[in-house]
Amino acid sequence: MHGTPLSTVGEAPKVGEQLPDFKLLNKAGKTLTTADLKGQTTLISVVPDINTSVCSIQTKHFNKDADKIPNIRFVTVSTNTTEQQSNWCAAEGVKKMEMLSDADHTFGNAMGLLIDAKGLDARSIFIVDGNGKILYRELLEELANEPNYQQAIDFLNQL
Repeated sequence: MHGTPLSTVGEAPKVGEQLPDFKLLNKAGKTLTTADLKGQTTLISVVPDINTSVCSIQTKHFNKDADKIPNIRFVTVSTNTTEQQSNWCAAEGVKKMEMLSDADHTFGNAMGLLIDAKGLDARSIFIVDGNGKILYRELLEELANEPNYQQAIDFLNQL
């Protein structure tokens, strides 16, 4: 983070592997599991904290892309509470992005993305097929950097 090395709790799953088992909360407070993300190709945008500038930019960017690519589910996962996520969405006018909370870190732990020292998940992008198989991933080494949006969108457009 800003050039200071941080460690995650494990190694993120690779392309070709299945999503591990995890739980997330949606804005209604319902628990979603890995199984709930199956059935449709999904872009999972992982941001450390929705209330920071780069995370906000990333989420708004993919929110706009959700309109352009039919039949793809777009979700953002952050360690913020569902209330914090709802407040951010209301303030920023974000309506299409499905926000999922990893406040209890089960997703971050399962995916090997949790930076335990900070209580944040590492910024990353995953695209999974309807069976939960990882087709694409981008892991950002610097948390303050934005992902390669165009590369992810180009990948989706080729499916």
